[in-house]
Amino acid sequence: MAQAQDQLPTPGTSNTIVPEKVREGVDLEINGRSYRHTGDDQMPLLWYLRDVLRLTGTKYSGEHGEGGYDLVLVDGKLASATNLPVVKLAGKTVTTVEGLAAADGKLHPLQQAFVDEDAIGCGYCTPGWLMASLDLLNRHPQPSDNDIDQLPNLCRCGCQTRVRRAIKRAAKGAQA
Repeated sequence: MAQAQDQLPTPGTSNTIVPEKVREGVDLEINGRSYRHTGDDQMPLLWYLRDVLRLTGTKYSGEHGEGGYDLVLVDGKLASATNLPVVKLAGKTVTTVEGLAAADGKLHPLQQAFVDEDAIGCGYCTPGWLMASLDLLNRHPQPSDNDIDQLPNLCRCGCQTRVRRAIKRAAKGAQA
């Protein structure tokens, strides 16, 4: 039975609003916030971060993640966001460079060490260096030069010496 366009629907008729069921997807936590990705579950984490969540600190690092620009922590371990499909993150915790600073904006001690040592050239590689350095300091609280040299990061601006000093400064600060 068709209703005239100028008549309001009667409550309880077929024109009542029915909520949609919750969309299935991949549940994950990023920087302390819960998300559900309902799109292509094979989407690389990098593009989910950058294009969907607008967290642009993690950078494109080539199709194989070379250079270390795309590094994040997944359940506290270093991972390439380029090579990691969202489906593999179900129930996992992801930390990006945006998640390092405190809620009040205070920099993480490693971030502050990078500022203090002027370990930022153009800035493209800095987020990856920060994430790899944090992973290193979590594994080796007092890293050697050799430990630092093993990090997968590249800096085309030549900031490696200042990065080394920043990592060591952060390690000393953590020890104090």
